[in-house]
Amino acid sequence: MFDHLIQKEVQAYIKDYTGELSRLAFSKSPFDTVSTKELIQQIQSRQKAKTKLPTWFNTPGIIYPAKLHIEQTSSEATAAYKQSIVKGNTLADITGGFGIDSYYFSQTFKQVHHFEIQEHLYHIVSHNFKHLPNKGFKSQLKDGLQAIEHKTFDVIYADPSRRHDSKGKVFFLEDCEPNIPKNLDYLLQRCATLVVKTSPMLDISVALKALKSVAEIHIVALQNEVKEVLWILDKEHTKTPEVHTVNITKAGMQKFSFSWNSPAQSSLSAPLAYLYEPNAAILKSGAFDHMCADYGVCKLHKHSHLYTSKELIDFPGRRFKIEKIVPYSKKQMRSSIDFDKANISTRNFPESVAKLQEKWKLQQGGNKYLFFTTIENDKKIVLICSKIFDEI
Repeated sequence: MFDHLIQKEVQAYIKDYTGELSRLAFSKSPFDTVSTKELIQQIQSRQKAKTKLPTWFNTPGIIYPAKLHIEQTSSEATAAYKQSIVKGNTLADITGGFGIDSYYFSQTFKQVHHFEIQEHLYHIVSHNFKHLPNKGFKSQLKDGLQAIEHKTFDVIYADPSRRHDSKGKVFFLEDCEPNIPKNLDYLLQRCATLVVKTSPMLDISVALKALKSVAEIHIVALQNEVKEVLWILDKEHTKTPEVHTVNITKAGMQKFSFSWNSPAQSSLSAPLAYLYEPNAAILKSGAFDHMCADYGVCKLHKHSHLYTSKELIDFPGRRFKIEKIVPYSKKQMRSSIDFDKANISTRNFPESVAKLQEKWKLQQGGNKYLFFTTIENDKKIVLICSKIFDEI
């Protein structure tokens, strides 16, 4: 089916192309059997896969779908994390897609059933898995929900599509396809563990109302950007779910866990020697008060979500040395801002970064870090900091 695309000269052209795709779009294809549109799709999607999917990028003979599928699929880094949190012998991926998650699951499960309803995507995945080392992987052109009707698995995995035919891009579980809340009992009857991947935009409290038997919630960030939220469901589970936050960095993983809605007491302090900004996964989880007890730090304000300490500690996020504390007033600012470039952040502050840049004539960048924030007694301040670069 893809013989024309895997010819040696075509693959070399796709791999080596460095020109503007807009120019290629108005050019005649150099190959009689491959259209310009096909070349653009392969080049564009392959370029998207370079850092997100290095195994695919570096494997000869891989065929790529449209770039939208590459954008929507899991990265290898997040797929590897999913592989590490579920175990068993048999797994059904009922929303197969480009097969990144199925590929990683197949490294630890004896049988992985990849169900994909789009014929073209199914053929691409079937082709690619002949070129990738895997065990026990089987791709089938079927509707995943229907395919599992008379079967049971150790794990069922679902990544519902967040694009609705009439509503466009959606975020509520009930609007996604397949509708997981509507089919929840059906799914839980056919597996020991159900894993659901959702958008990072989905509110955790709202999702918990739509789901039941949630044992674990995994909030997964990659280089401090939340990419997905994973819900581990077990029909036997009746307790409060455990929340696991992970930020996958070049140096490893920053992890923090807590029980959902468990009580925690925060402690407040004026800025001390060091400042800490939790990573994006923790900010998404809402575990703001838990940080104080678990790491021995204090918050600057109930709603600021910045932390401070006298001594430097390990912390799941960015760390800074506080060089100067500036009250937010014209006089103090004019005497303290003797530079024209800084990295500006705001936490619980009424003005935007863009407005602050314009107001104080600052360009973004450089080696100074300014935190515009609110401390106790609702006092507005600016913290001039230097970054501690050992956490990435």
